[in-house]
Amino acid sequence: MNYYFQILTVIMINSILAVSLNLVSGYTGQLSLGHATFMGLGAYAATLFTLKLHLPFLASIILGATVAAFFGFVIGVPTLRLKGDYLAIATLGFGEIMKNILLNLQITGGPMGLRGIPKVTNIYVATAALILVIFSLNRIMNSRVGKSFIAIREDELAAEAMGINTTRFKILAFIIGAFYAGMAGGLYAFLFRYINPKDFGFMKSIEILCMVVLGGMGNTYGAVLGAFIITVLPELLRSVSPVIAQYRMVLYGLLLVIMMIVKPQGIISGSSLSNRIKRKKLLEKGGQ
Repeated sequence: MNYYFQILTVIMINSILAVSLNLVSGYTGQLSLGHATFMGLGAYAATLFTLKLHLPFLASIILGATVAAFFGFVIGVPTLRLKGDYLAIATLGFGEIMKNILLNLQITGGPMGLRGIPKVTNIYVATAALILVIFSLNRIMNSRVGKSFIAIREDELAAEAMGINTTRFKILAFIIGAFYAGMAGGLYAFLFRYINPKDFGFMKSIEILCMVVLGGMGNTYGAVLGAFIITVLPELLRSVSPVIAQYRMVLYGLLLVIMMIVKPQGIISGSSLSNRIKRKKLLEKGGQ
């Protein structure tokens, strides 16, 4: 029973990660390949606040997420003037830099990581955190800020022509996404009681991206569904054969290729502004 509760808890944490990246890539249209870095920064910061300063769990999680958001701002300011592949490469480079810094700092335990973290995260805490993230994100997306994110995704030049400060809103999306990812990192650290910089490398970022693409970019509940599938799939494969489970990244890639061929918009397609405009025009033509 404890095993199943732990899997459900990991699903909730991965759902927060997928939702956070979906804000940046799905809603705002900015491809990030270093999202796991913010998870790692939140995990390390929250852990150090507890182990070194003896802060309570909730305060450590919030402060850890704030540290991740700060670094989201730091990387966002110089890089979010870039677009497409250039932005992806910049975020990838940032992730590798931070991973090597964490590997060489004494306070982070270096390559040995940090141990002795108290186990506080459970299914109830993780579920409450996911509900809070989804609720706050829905409020954001229904506001003027959310509409600006979608406008940037649909046509950045048109958004600029309409008076939207695209750079400022892209940085804001990065900060919010980094905050959510940092929260997930803190929950992860207080669940497994051990963290290592290698846990938050490039492959973890790709895994989070797989969740978003599989579930459907630009759809919050699609990201949650993608997180559920990507988390449960290795466990199902492990029950069949441990050898097959070792090649889960190959299976992720194969799954994405099949999805791109069969249903490129993901399992639950995002509500695109351009699609809504097209439907409105068709309805207007039909009424004439």
